[in-house]
Amino acid sequence: MATPALEDPNFHHTVLVMLAFSATDGALAVVLNRPNEVPVDAILPGWGDLASAPSSLFVGGPVGRDSLIGLAERRDGVAQSDGYLARDGFAGVADGRLGTLDLHRQPYEMAPGVARLRIFTGHSGWGPGQLEGELAAGGWLVLPGTDDDVFTSEPEDLWKRVLRRQGGRIAMYANAPPNLSMN
Repeated sequence: MATPALEDPNFHHTVLVMLAFSATDGALAVVLNRPNEVPVDAILPGWGDLASAPSSLFVGGPVGRDSLIGLAERRDGVAQSDGYLARDGFAGVADGRLGTLDLHRQPYEMAPGVARLRIFTGHSGWGPGQLEGELAAGGWLVLPGTDDDVFTSEPEDLWKRVLRRQGGRIAMYANAPPNLSMN
């Protein structure tokens, strides 16, 4: 989650979910609170019915804006080893309930195993050591997230909601002015 001190406009008041991290390869994440006006079905016909509200594409970050990433939550009772998810259609991240989804598949192939879906244009990426440097400089907070953060129907308020639920000093960031120099 970006702190108010992070001056990069691509990440102002953003909440991200980390999809991959390696000390040798860097990091890859998507921004959770930047919906755009383009409906999912306008770019990926048939996928809009699976997409969580709002059913629009989200800007995952400034890198690879011409590519798409599907981030899904597995349906309860569906193991990653079950048929349609095991055949390279779903790649789990973290605990494996959340994962990336192969958007080259047909929506009907993936629908039985998908509880919620969000589709991102582009992603956020860092080279080896880059994110660690930004963390050390105070640009980011590493906070526990929930699956509901990823699929919220109110993404515009997500940054403040995540900060407030932390309590204490971190919760105070939610009330920071948009530009810290104006404080």
